[in-house]
Amino acid sequence: MAKKVKILVFGFSSFLLAVILTISFFTFQFVSSGTGTDSTEILFDVPPGSTMGQVAQNLQQFGLVRNAKLFLIYARFMKMNSRLKVGEYALNQTMTPNEIMAVLASGKSVTRNLTIAEGLSVFDIAEILEKSGVGTKEEFFKLVYDKEFIRSLLQEDLESLEGYLFPETYKITKFESIKSVVTQMVKRFLTVWARYEVLAKQKNWNRNQLITFASIVEKETGAGFERPLVSSVFHNRLQKKMRLQTDPTVIYGVALKQGAIPTNISKADLLTPTRHNTYTNYGLPPTPIANPGEDAIKAVLQPESTKYLYFVSKNDGTHIFSESYASHNNAVRSFQLNSKARAGKSWRDLNKKKASQ
Repeated sequence: MAKKVKILVFGFSSFLLAVILTISFFTFQFVSSGTGTDSTEILFDVPPGSTMGQVAQNLQQFGLVRNAKLFLIYARFMKMNSRLKVGEYALNQTMTPNEIMAVLASGKSVTRNLTIAEGLSVFDIAEILEKSGVGTKEEFFKLVYDKEFIRSLLQEDLESLEGYLFPETYKITKFESIKSVVTQMVKRFLTVWARYEVLAKQKNWNRNQLITFASIVEKETGAGFERPLVSSVFHNRLQKKMRLQTDPTVIYGVALKQGAIPTNISKADLLTPTRHNTYTNYGLPPTPIANPGEDAIKAVLQPESTKYLYFVSKNDGTHIFSESYASHNNAVRSFQLNSKARAGKSWRDLNKKKASQ
């Protein structure tokens, strides 16, 4: 009887060992190999609120793991639940479950470029962010005018973040919050501002004044070499206590009333007082009218030394500068009132020239 028991025990032990070895073999095979040899990148989302079970099912549907249940069991064994990060990840079928879990726990999401060009206003940026899927215009404007949020970033009480959303190409992720993106823009501004802060203080410019000035220079010309010249005109006008009389400030004043940048302005707009209208007010507007780049900031601090008081468009994105009103009127007649001088020309020509260089 004892012998039979021993045989049964031995047999059961052998069977159990065989089961364990079989499970170990398939577990090892599952853990140490991918589902195929195709290394084509597959973009895999882990949205906010995802559970490990949902992730496992989705991985199987994408052909990235052979068995969702086995992956889930293994992921729980590896305590993956607490390490899973929201994001969009680049995976492929050659990756092992261990490699997949490492990527999903890394938080290193796929990034996309978000380009904010020099001279865009908050109205323009709102459009870009909404079209890019970063967030709605409403969410953006709520942040841009949130006094506590502004103070937390700039340590200053300002009306809005206009002027402080630095133009740059940013790397953003699919599930990045709009607050995170806006914060990146302001932090980039602060990095650039640090290069000019001392010089600004030496010239008795506070930050808001200088960025307001720079935003006007940015909006008045797209030609980089002209910025110090445009800056000199407005410096000279301020010194002579002349009105700046710059159209972009009028446009911005209208935009604040309408909630969008107008496509054009009328003579009535020029004569209608707003806080930003430099045809009706002396000095700088109370806030920036756009978000200037570094060259515009530099141009305000280091303008050309000129006696220019006027400039007028040559219809190709550049301008002719004048010291006297009489010379300015001659330039207006030559370039603005002369239909031949305007024919076939556009400020967009300058952008085409830049693109070809």
